[in-house]
Amino acid sequence: MRAARSMLCALLLACAGSGCAAEAPDLVLRGTLTGADHQTYRRVPFTVPEGVERITIAFDYTGKEQRSVIDLGMLGPDGALLGWSGGNKRLFTISGVDATPSYLPIPTKPGQWALLLGVPNMRKEGRADYTAQVYFSRGLGATDEPEALRVPLRKGAAWYRGDLHSHTAHSDGSCDSHRGVSVPCPLFLTVQAAAARKLDFLAITEHNGVAHAHAMRELQPYFDQLLLMPARELTTFTGHANFFGSLAPLDFRIGAGDQADWNAVLNGAARLHGLVSINHPVRPSGELCMGCGWDNDGDMALVQAIEAVNGPDADSVWSGVPFWEKQLRRGLRMTAIGGSDDHRAGMGKDGGHIGSPTTVVHAVELSQTAILQGIRAGHVFVDVAGSPDRVLELEADSGGAHAMMGDALAAPAGAVVRFKVRVAHADGAVIALMLDGAAAGLLAERKVDGADVTRGFDWISDGKRHWLRAEVRDADGRLLLLGNPVYLNP
Repeated sequence: MRAARSMLCALLLACAGSGCAAEAPDLVLRGTLTGADHQTYRRVPFTVPEGVERITIAFDYTGKEQRSVIDLGMLGPDGALLGWSGGNKRLFTISGVDATPSYLPIPTKPGQWALLLGVPNMRKEGRADYTAQVYFSRGLGATDEPEALRVPLRKGAAWYRGDLHSHTAHSDGSCDSHRGVSVPCPLFLTVQAAAARKLDFLAITEHNGVAHAHAMRELQPYFDQLLLMPARELTTFTGHANFFGSLAPLDFRIGAGDQADWNAVLNGAARLHGLVSINHPVRPSGELCMGCGWDNDGDMALVQAIEAVNGPDADSVWSGVPFWEKQLRRGLRMTAIGGSDDHRAGMGKDGGHIGSPTTVVHAVELSQTAILQGIRAGHVFVDVAGSPDRVLELEADSGGAHAMMGDALAAPAGAVVRFKVRVAHADGAVIALMLDGAAAGLLAERKVDGADVTRGFDWISDGKRHWLRAEVRDADGRLLLLGNPVYLNP
């Protein structure tokens, strides 16, 4: 109850402090209970209209100083009990995919639903006035949820570190049981491994399904320093891609029904306002991993990101960096990200481990919508080893305009663009600059010779389209940090 109420209070206090108006509920149910209601149940009916995908209730009441207690449950349109949280929760949500613990995930059919109030204690002279704010979400996207469910775990713009690719028992994740037998690995262990790495966010990306979202809804209040992002890996015979930002159905079965090709899938993702990232694009496809490589005619303009680093492949023949740079040369502004592709709750000997690599996103706050906005904007670098603190920043200024990684900057012919590269916690490494994919000798001093180093240089624009990015390698040439470009005259 404390967690749910604190989230609601945080939302209301934030609005009070900034002068913003709290989001208006679709319905407000009010009533009064007295001593005559002691140890009775009361139904509070309300009508759910067509097109609702999620119902969220924020409930509170007065009279607690008189030891008045109101327990809470929900009845569906057929009168069946959908859950009973008693006095444990004052904020809960129900959809066909996920629900707050105590409640069943169930399709939100139109009709008359009802709150079920139980009154275990109400003094003879007691009185309690209750208020239930009812929110109807007409989609299953992250931005469709009411504000009460979207309170950020942390406020303020910062670099947030996370893993964008992992699997659990809800698809093909496995680990050893207490007897040492390989079994489907409980989702809790993957989340716990990410928390142990002190990550800020974790996406669990099960193959083609979203059943894991229900378990993640349960775990989020406990892991209150780790943002949990339910997503899915669209797994087809001609390519894999992660889809973030929506739990709504998206058919992955290319060649079945209306899914003629990958463009049908990508257009469906666009209609749901989701973010698509191509996974391990150059991995071989075959009996060991059918469809692992990207081998289709999908419109790349409908893709927002590419997993340039998958697990340990950064400096291997399976690196996604050349594939990503090929799209940049075509004029597409696609964000390079990374993902561990962990399948063993961080306990595997082969392949990726939670947080390695880490995708580091500059976002306005630690929330799912803000992290996805940061990825769309390209405000991202990849920390290949998954360190807790390495930093790579690239900024540019010209004509009074400023840009960071992922941004575009207009610079007419002859204009001077002043760049700054900052590298932290990579002492002894070397900075490399890539202009349009080719090494550019623009830095007078490339070596990182301190804990926090900034290097500057000027570039004279020719007025044409270019992109410039930075990366950091260790003394042996191994990639440590991969940055996204600043785009010039796009």
